Parts: sequence; structure tokens; C-alpha cells
Amino acid sequence: MNVLSSISEHKKIKHQTAGQFEETRFEKIHNVVFKNSSDASIVVAHEIATLIRKKESEKASCVLGLATGSSPIRVYEELVRMHKEDGLSFSNVITFNLDEYVPIQPNDIQSYYHFMHEHLFNHIDILPENIHIPNGTIQSKDLHQYCIDYELKIKAAGGLDFQLLGIGRTGHIGFNEPGSHFNSGTRSITLNHVTRVDAASDFLGIDHVPRKAITMGVGTIRSAKRIVLLAWGINKASIIQNTLEGDITSQMPATYLQRHENTTVILDEEASSELTRIKTPWLVTSCIWNPTLQKKAIVWLSELLGKSVLKLTDNDYNNNGMSSLLAEEGNAYDLNIKMFNALQHTITGWPGGKPNAEDIHRPERTSPAKKRVIIFSPHPDDDVISMGGTFDRLVEQGHEVHIAYQTSGNIAVSDEEALKFAEVTKSLQIQSDTIEDIITNLKGKNLHSVDALNTRTLKGMIRRSESLAATRYMGLADANVHFLDLPFYETGTVKKANLSQKDIDIVAHLIDTIKPHQIYAAGDLADPHGTHKVCLDAVFEALTILKPNKYMDNCWVWLYRGAWHEWESHEIEMAVPMSPDQVLKKRHAIFFHQSQKDGVMFQGDDSREFWVRVEDRNRLTAKKYNNLGLADYAAIEAFKRHHF
Repeated sequence: MNVLSSISEHKKIKHQTAGQFEETRFEKIHNVVFKNSSDASIVVAHEIATLIRKKESEKASCVLGLATGSSPIRVYEELVRMHKEDGLSFSNVITFNLDEYVPIQPNDIQSYYHFMHEHLFNHIDILPENIHIPNGTIQSKDLHQYCIDYELKIKAAGGLDFQLLGIGRTGHIGFNEPGSHFNSGTRSITLNHVTRVDAASDFLGIDHVPRKAITMGVGTIRSAKRIVLLAWGINKASIIQNTLEGDITSQMPATYLQRHENTTVILDEEASSELTRIKTPWLVTSCIWNPTLQKKAIVWLSELLGKSVLKLTDNDYNNNGMSSLLAEEGNAYDLNIKMFNALQHTITGWPGGKPNAEDIHRPERTSPAKKRVIIFSPHPDDDVISMGGTFDRLVEQGHEVHIAYQTSGNIAVSDEEALKFAEVTKSLQIQSDTIEDIITNLKGKNLHSVDALNTRTLKGMIRRSESLAATRYMGLADANVHFLDLPFYETGTVKKANLSQKDIDIVAHLIDTIKPHQIYAAGDLADPHGTHKVCLDAVFEALTILKPNKYMDNCWVWLYRGAWHEWESHEIEMAVPMSPDQVLKKRHAIFFHQSQKDGVMFQGDDSREFWVRVEDRNRLTAKKYNNLGLADYAAIEAFKRHHF
């Protein structure tokens, strides 16, 4: 969907009354779902630009409430583009940011002051005196009056014409954590543990995340004439469903927006996936029962009732909104058999295709018997974490397997780990100014420092040596291991550069050199602005470039998910079972990535180590298959095919 069609289709996301149609009757806030966050962000930016120009024509100020975090980044990029290319002026704009950590210095790279200037203010013609960001250096004794003054400044400016919001996993808007009052104003607040966990990657560990913040209140936000809330990625799906369809509660402050008369929630497909009309459309309105929807509905029914597919009855279908499906297919018995066979055909112990097999229903082709395979791994461990069992099968079954590590992963190596390696090198009496510099820099480093290039190189080499140890253990020759070191990643900070043509060309060159029959890539899109998404985009863009080549006609792309989420049962198109021995082999391969064990820097919201969470996830997938009435396996790795 191009931007122009997005704007046309969604009528420039103009507010409409929520729940006025049968399809949306469960929803209490107007929302618009886009195919991806980029298209959505551009449309939002255009609404803001239209408002700025309207106010300019009226010779009035345009007062914007602005948010930080990953969600609005693309919005700000488009506003900057419109300023530079389309002449959009911000000279009449007054901004008020939602929040800021306390304590934090404005020049700290984790501060929202730094974020806003880096992404927006440094690139437009806004007057410095019109920028208002809460001050993270305010002393405790002055905080109360400072917050009152912040409110007064908003009122003096004429109130917020437009408020841009993100949403946290606690349901917070701004930093209004659970328990916040409906009419709360700007104030100091103690951050929820979940919020601090989510910020940990920016601060290189939760211990460094401030415990307090200044935030606009719920009442302050609600006073805005127009509110647009952005939510991207599957991590936000549950909280969005509760916000849009649940009851208003202080335990989920975003639900207060149900009482605002001009709020629109903007979603990508992943963030919308738990909404009733999307997750279970047969409970909302009549459906066109294509094979994909049939599979989704029957798997849902089986899981809902705790019955295997073959045990579902006519009454089960009729009592759960699926009578029209039953009417189309005739009876439950025939429908169950059809779906059981479809699910059974996803299972294969031959991910590269079984030679000379007569079963045409297997997920992969039998020919050629020996395939050239590229496994793209965003970080140097995603290959064994996400598909170690399948990796083992492909090598064991004689395919020409290549591993392509797309990024160095250097930022995920702790300073302590790097210092250990540097001091070991020094102890070998290898005289090197570089090693001395690394040791000096690491010992003198503070939280806000960016690693020097030689330190980043050492950290990258640590990840590289771990990867080679793991791939050798899996039986792969070093010549088949490729370290792409995509440039977008090499910033030295958590924030990465945008995907560039150079990144795409590197990926395209490898594909063109190997001419694979199979490509495996990470389809884990929990963070639509994260490294996995950028790496996947690089693969997709490369495929677009290479598609005219004849060899691409015989190339299939399979998407795996990482340590965070798995494909839903109905989405799985290839399920590769693992024996208990393979589970152990996969575990041992993960163990070679020692820098990512025992206190890994980017743990996310799951305190378990990667090998534990992925074993639990693979075991759960196998259990789900068994509950559907299929064979009982120790573990299953799951894949979904991407058609390009």
C-alpha cells in the first residue's frame, strides 16, 4: 500500500465515532489499522503538517504535545523531510513534551531532551524558546512548583492543539503508570518495574534506569483538542486490545482515552492482532471462509474448548459463531478431517525436502535433493536460538548450508566481558598499543560514553569467535559462515541508523553469489524498529532487486521467530520436530555464545536465559500440536513461508 492510497483509504485518519459499525462494536476508541508502521507514520505526520499550515494561515500558534520512544521516530523523520523538501515551517509551532527521566542530564544520550533534538528539533526551524521539555535536573524541593509552572505554560500557550502518544506495556500514556488519576496534572512519578525493564536496553541494563520521572498528567493529556496514539508490533497487541475494548480503569491509564471525544489510535497489523474483529472475526460479523480463515478459526475453537480437532462437533461450531462455516462445509466430521490433514501436512523432519518422496503435501519440494541454503541471523546467535534444530537437520541431511550473520552484535557484549578478553590478551605478553587503549577506555568508561572503535571491534570479535565455535559444533565449515557486519548497526549505541542501500547491496551480493534454493530469515517483529526488523527489510529489499534473475524462481523463503515469540499454531506452514537429543544439541550450541549468558545485557521482559525460554517455547509449540490431536514430539521449531 503506497502512502497516497493509505491517505485516501483512511481519509487522513479523521476521527470517527467508535463502535458504530457491527464490525467494530467491541471497540470504544476510534482506530485505524495500517499494513505497516511506516505508512501509518507518514499519514500521521501529514495530519500534523496540515494542522501547522492551517494555524499558520490563521496567524496563530500551533501547540503540539510530543512523545518519545521508538513509536514516533518515523513521524518525526517525515516531518523533517517535509520541512527540508516541501517547505513546511515550524516557526509558529510551540511544543510540550510529555515526560522526562529524573535525574538525568539534558546531554545524556538516554534523555528525552537529547532524543527530541536528535530526531526533530535540530533539523527544523522551530524557535528554541518554543521548545518545552521537562527538566530532568530539577531538585526534589523544586519539583512541585516546577510541575505547576509546566501546566501554566501549556495553558498560557492556549492549550494543546494536538497530542501525540505512545503506549507502554503497563498501559501508561506519558509516564502515567497504573493507579494514575483521571484528572491528574503534571507531576513527579515513580516508574513501574515493567516500564524500567522496557527501558533497560537504552540504559545498558535495568540498574542504570532512573526510578522517577516527570510526566504530564492524564488530565493534561485529555485537555488536548486532538489525540493520536501510535502502537506498533506484536508486543503491544494485548495492551491495545484492553485499551480499546476493555473497561476504563486506573490500572490501565490509556483506557481513560475512551472518554476523549477526538482520539484516534493508529496501529500496524501486529499491534491490532488481538482485537476481536481481527483475531476472531466470526464472532463479530459474517465471514468469507477462505482456507486461511478456516484454519485460524478451527485451531481457535480446538484450543478454546480443549478438544482435539477430530473431536469437534456440530454443536461446537454452532455455539461459537461458526455456524456459517459448518453450513458451507456440510458437517463437522468432514471439516475436521480436512483441517487435521492440513495441520498434519505442516510437519516434516526434512526441512530441505525429502528426496524421492511421493507425498506432494510436504511443506518443501523434493527437488533438488541437495539444496543451497542461506540462514540469515540478525545477531550472532539468532541462528541456533531460533532454529538450531532445523540448522542441524539441514547440515545432517547433506544440504549446502550457509550462515550469514547480518550484524556484529558488538553492543550486546558487556564491558566486563570485553575487559576480560583484553586482559587475557595482554597477559600473553602481546605488546599492543590497541590493547592498552581498549583496557584504558573500558576502565575509564561511564554510563553515557560510546565505545571507541577499537573497543567495538574487540566486542565484535568476541561475538564472531563464539559464532564460529557454535557453527563448527553444528558441523559447518568456516568457509560457509559469513559475517556481513551491516553498516546500519555500527553506531556504537543502542540507536541504529536507518537501512541504507549499502546494507541492501551487501545482502543482495551474498544471495547472488550463493544462488540459494532456500532462505531462512528472522520474522520476529516484536519491535518494528528493532534490529530484527531492519535485517528482515534488508533481505526483502534484496529479494526485490534479485527477483528478475532466473535462479530466484526456485528460491523459497522461510521466516522463523526468535527467542521472544512464536508463530501462532494456525500460522505455521512448516513444523520441524526435534528429538530430546536434538534439543540438547541445540542447547549446547547456544552455550557457545557465552557473552550472552549469565546476565545478558538485553534480556528484555523475560528474566529467563535465552536457552531456557527457547526450549520452553519449542516445547509449548509441540504441546499445542499434540493438543490439536497431532503426534506428541519433544519440541517443534516453526516457520512461515514468505512469498515475494
